[in-house]
Amino acid sequence: MERTRGIAEAVSAVRRGELVVLPTDTVYGVGADAFTPHAVSALLDAKGRGRDMPAPVLVGSVRAAQALVEDLGTYGQDLVDEFWPGALTLVCRANSTLAWDLGDSKGTVAVRMPLHQLALQLLKETGPLAVSSANRSGAPPARTAEDAEAQLGESVEVYLDDGASGDAVPSSIVDLTGAVPRLLRAGAISEERLREVCGVLLSDEDDEPADEADPTADGDPADSDAGADVREGADDGERTGVRERADDGAGANGREPGEGRAVTDAERPVNGGEQAEKPDEAENAEKAEDTRAAVRRSAAEDGAERTDR
Repeated sequence: MERTRGIAEAVSAVRRGELVVLPTDTVYGVGADAFTPHAVSALLDAKGRGRDMPAPVLVGSVRAAQALVEDLGTYGQDLVDEFWPGALTLVCRANSTLAWDLGDSKGTVAVRMPLHQLALQLLKETGPLAVSSANRSGAPPARTAEDAEAQLGESVEVYLDDGASGDAVPSSIVDLTGAVPRLLRAGAISEERLREVCGVLLSDEDDEPADEADPTADGDPADSDAGADVREGADDGERTGVRERADDGAGANGREPGEGRAVTDAERPVNGGEQAEKPDEAENAEKAEDTRAAVRRSAAEDGAERTDR
């Protein structure tokens, strides 16, 4: 029951263009609707990042990922079949018809399907989310919802708490924008294992000059990893809760109204009304909504085909 309510609160917040913190199979991530530009901007602001560090995207199904990119290609499909859901981020050419703005991505998108039941449940309800690690840029990654709250505070509307995250090992990142896959970051999946699946894989040790820098990296030890790679949360179960703004009285931790978020899980409904859409985004709203609907339909059709991997 607690889990269901927490997800419902998070879905509502995302649809209002607000930020949520969610557990993943790497670290905790902070997420926003990938098709709401002001929400993505709020995510970058909350982290202290600029547009030159675009947000990666998490998806709840392979079909949703396919709708976001031009083409996975043979290499990409083989990697997806072998490692998704899991700790592999793929950098692809973005679908040029999409109405979104993740930052200065140079026409690419870093996409991943996390191996975490709660995250996948949320993503199947919201559609693709722009997600980055739930920490201020340059600070340690959040391993718990409390860690995330301490760094992001009231910039986030809903904190989904699923206990401590798993390993701090980031996802591996492979660039598929060239003729041959290139390893941008070694992580949870070894270069040798990736090469076994691809057959060929370029790396920094190769003579060929590297392609454009990894669009997800910003210098943080794990930052490209709640969106470009996310870490394993604790057991899925009744511990999952929602943390909320303590602006209708002192919180469970004794804070006065306006001082931050309650630290107990799911004690009150999330406060916060509809966020008005920015005037300069109104002209894109209908197109963005159509895109979201199409991607969500694709995700629904895909169902849970890979969640048991």
